[in-house]
Amino acid sequence: MTRTKRTDERSLSRVAPDVKLGDGVKIYDFVNLYGCEVGDHSKIGAFVEVQKGAKIGRYCKISSHTFVCEGVTVEDNVFIGHHVTFINDRYPRSTAEDGSLQREGDWTCVPTLVKQGASIGSGATLLCGITVGERAIVGAGSVVTKDVPAETIVAGNPARVLRRIDEGKTRERPVSGPQGTV
Repeated sequence: MTRTKRTDERSLSRVAPDVKLGDGVKIYDFVNLYGCEVGDHSKIGAFVEVQKGAKIGRYCKISSHTFVCEGVTVEDNVFIGHHVTFINDRYPRSTAEDGSLQREGDWTCVPTLVKQGASIGSGATLLCGITVGERAIVGAGSVVTKDVPAETIVAGNPARVLRRIDEGKTRERPVSGPQGTV
């Protein structure tokens, strides 16, 4: 297993010994990884946290300031934009019934699945217990509360299906203007 390392002696990221890293994984500064798996050739941006039990597939890009919690599985070739947040508890509470701080056994982790080739825009929040289908696109700033069908584009709060990907272009061609390509 190889990963990009800093050239100086200080490490600005915390990668716990129980993390399984694939070959060619790139990890940027201020990353916190523990108890998770990251597949071959994936890239983890600055200020990302990936918790125990989370799985990131091969050839994924996890942009800066993203939080991937326990129970999240991200399949291969997934793009996750900046500041995306996953949630894994339907009824989060600070304390247990007796008033003590909650511990691991006091709540239920609800899994989330992001299928192969999906893209999640910056600032999106994904509630637990959902599946984002293959090659689906979640618009920036969306709050995803239900499953996202494969090959669809969703956006909004709550996120709603805008259209199927085959109903139009998924990539706009660059437009040349006075300032160059826009």
